[in-house]
Amino acid sequence: FIQFLEPACEEKPSRRAEPAESSDILALSKDLHSPLAVPKGPSSPRQEFPADWSIKTRVLFMSSQPFSWAEHLKAQEEAQGFAQHCRATETTLPQSVQEPRLSTELRCAFQQSLVYWLHPSLPWLPLFPRIGADRKLAGKACPWAQDEALQQVLMSDWSVSFTSLYNLLRARLCPYFYVCSAQFSVLFRAAGLGGSAVPTAAIAPTTRGLREAMRSEGIEFSLPLLEESRTRKQKNSEEGLETESADGLGGGSGGEDAGEPAPSDDDDDGSFSWLEEMGVQDEVKKPDTISIQLRKEKHEVQVDHRPESLVLVRGSHTFRLLNFLISCRSLVAVAGPQAGLPPTLLSPVAFRGGTMQTLKARSVSGRARVQGGFEDVFSLEVLGPVLPHALHALTLLLAPAQRGAFRALLSPHEPSAAFNTRTAPPQEAVHQDLPACGLHPKTLDHLSQCPTLGKSSIRLLEMKDYAYTWKA
Repeated sequence: FIQFLEPACEEKPSRRAEPAESSDILALSKDLHSPLAVPKGPSSPRQEFPADWSIKTRVLFMSSQPFSWAEHLKAQEEAQGFAQHCRATETTLPQSVQEPRLSTELRCAFQQSLVYWLHPSLPWLPLFPRIGADRKLAGKACPWAQDEALQQVLMSDWSVSFTSLYNLLRARLCPYFYVCSAQFSVLFRAAGLGGSAVPTAAIAPTTRGLREAMRSEGIEFSLPLLEESRTRKQKNSEEGLETESADGLGGGSGGEDAGEPAPSDDDDDGSFSWLEEMGVQDEVKKPDTISIQLRKEKHEVQVDHRPESLVLVRGSHTFRLLNFLISCRSLVAVAGPQAGLPPTLLSPVAFRGGTMQTLKARSVSGRARVQGGFEDVFSLEVLGPVLPHALHALTLLLAPAQRGAFRALLSPHEPSAAFNTRTAPPQEAVHQDLPACGLHPKTLDHLSQCPTLGKSSIRLLEMKDYAYTWKA
């Protein structure tokens, strides 16, 4: 694969003209060889790649065919692309476009695939990602930071937009949307997406405090990754006990944490009666009720801020979650560069208060080292937030434009990778129609399938002869 890229022009000054851009390409190329970019992938090429619900911050497409068709769109083509997006126009291209640069249909569809909707819209602030973005936001003008009245206006406006998106989702006019705060992100999906017959909301990462607050509001939820881990450990423990019993060893230690005994419900004041017999009951500090409760929930506390802390809310409880988030104090930072700034709303379709945005795309020519020398490589870099539908829409265009062969290096926003967790029981039947949700029918079918990536996300996607292979 790509080991490094050099500009097509061999003059040194031109190579240093844009060091940041060159370093970006180098960094993405090196990711391919890092230990994190190795494993999961199909043993044979497939006609479709799995749905990936993580948000990509950058995608680098590479091909032996030029991407000149994606450059310098005419004003009419750009306007037509925006119109096609707003009207949810379905574009059907032939399997192979002979002259991509001359195909107005292809170029308009490319512009259409770059559109997304954002709230709030503050051009001088980068509003995604929000987790870990304090350094990028430091020093930016935030007139609302010390103005409570202005903060209330911003949150009121944000609540209207958030409610509008949820209503569109429940009416199956919006397929999904994201709520990105400084502490956690939420993915709302309409019924029929992700293999679920009911609306779902996934929150990651979470803390014990947030989960307790949700419980107190009567919001029912599950921790699918944690429950899966517990089930696996219990199964392994039971198999170990059966093996020991069969071998006549006995005395095996089970439990949900590799040999550690589970907290006992009998650990109250009565279980310390032996201290009274020794006459030291007043000299030894006993654990209080809170300590006992913390010990019982040790495994749940340990997953805080990790992918395993993902919370899944289903059905009508997503509406309770909506009301909870609107009034949730931890949704907005009270200190730091993000103080008073409402969460970022990202959607593939228009909503009340949303602002149309486009992904940044640019083509770069370079050379790649291969065995025996170099070869010309053309690349198309797309800067995020690249939402799941946009990634699939782009692949639908690149397949005919690049003659069925391209490679993509993807940079996911790591906290959002947990959204690839299964959201429904395997036996759940899904019969939901989402014809008017604004997505291409093939993209809609793609996002309707059950997630299979777990807490991973696709980092390498390759097409050869119109068939996909990938690594996560």
